[in-house]
Order: sequence, then structure tokens, then C-alpha cells
Amino acid sequence: MEEKQYKKKTTVYAFDFDGTLTKKDTLIAFIRYACGNRRFYLAMALFAPMFVLMRLRLYPNWKAKQQFFSWFFKGMDIDAFNDVCKRFAYDKQDLLREKAITQMRTVLQEGSKVIVVSASIENWVRPFFEHEFAGTEVLNSGQLQVACTKIDVRQFRVTGKFLTKNCYGREKVKRIDRAFPHRKTYTLIAYGDSAGDKAMLDYADERHYKPFR
Repeated sequence: MEEKQYKKKTTVYAFDFDGTLTKKDTLIAFIRYACGNRRFYLAMALFAPMFVLMRLRLYPNWKAKQQFFSWFFKGMDIDAFNDVCKRFAYDKQDLLREKAITQMRTVLQEGSKVIVVSASIENWVRPFFEHEFAGTEVLNSGQLQVACTKIDVRQFRVTGKFLTKNCYGREKVKRIDRAFPHRKTYTLIAYGDSAGDKAMLDYADERHYKPFR
């Protein structure tokens, strides 16, 4: 009897960014880097009531984040914004968890696909990997993809609004599906560290919660 040939499933690794691949939230770190501590703490005081409502789930997470981001960067030239994003990523490589990046390198070398799924802004997340994997083709080839919240730009200026939905919760699952359709054709292994990753972790075949600490 002729043996049936079974095609081995490919493996996709989905990594959350803030708190999983990094040691802390990069939105706050980026704002302090780009705008200074004085402006950051002033904004924290101004937005404190809104953050309380958000914690009580009386105000949408995405809207609070968008308004906070807008207060700092609305009207900024996009080239200047991207330049700060790149400098932040290059200067703050120590924010990355060494164990996490080692794991990412290992699975990429094995030929697996990797997607970084983050609620942070793509403009500063992607440069972390452009620096970390400089000289390789993993980003250009699509073997490593970055799926984050995207910002709106009009006439070369940051509008302060988000172009996409905040990449949080169920939106992370949607981003994975968009990047890798035909879910039954691959094994999904996910890494996360917060409530915003729960939907992604539940969706995965294998899940790891706070694995690199």
C-alpha cells in the first residue's frame, strides 16, 4: 500500500511587544524620550481624571491613548517624528529582554514565521527590529512581520489620530489572521503578558504568559 505523504504544518510565533519583548511600556518611555520629563508629568496631571475613568472601564482604552498621544505629537512633521522614533529604538535597545530576543532569533533561524503584535505605534516598534536584525532579510522577506497601531498622517503632519484600530485584545487576533490566513494550515505559538494579550493567547495552539522574566 502506498504511504500517504503528510505535509508538515508551518509554525507561526506571535509575540506581544510591551512587557513581553520589552522590560516596560514603550509608549511612556518614548514620550519621555521625545518630549522630556517635564511635559510628560504635566500631561499625566492633566489626563489623570481620564485615566481613572479608563481604569474603571467608563472610558474607552483606545480613545484615552489616542488623546494622550495627540497632546504630545499632533501637528508634528512626520519625518521629524520618524527620526525621533528611530533614535529612540537605537538608543534604547536595552529595553529589550535578552531571553525574548534570543528565542525570536532561534525560531527565525529554524525557518518559522514571526509576527510582533503590539498596541504601540509602529513607527517606533519597527526600528527596534531593523536595528536588531540589521544585515538580514527577515523583515524584507516577510519572515518577521510587525503589526501595530498605525497613526494618521495628512500633508506630512501627524494628525494625532489613529489610522487603524488600537492593536489590543481581539484586534491582535484580527491582525494575525490578516497576516497569516487559513488558520488550520499552521500552528500558532503566542507569547504575552497582559489582559490585552488574552484573546491572542486563547487563540493560539500553544501559549506562554510572561515567559521571559
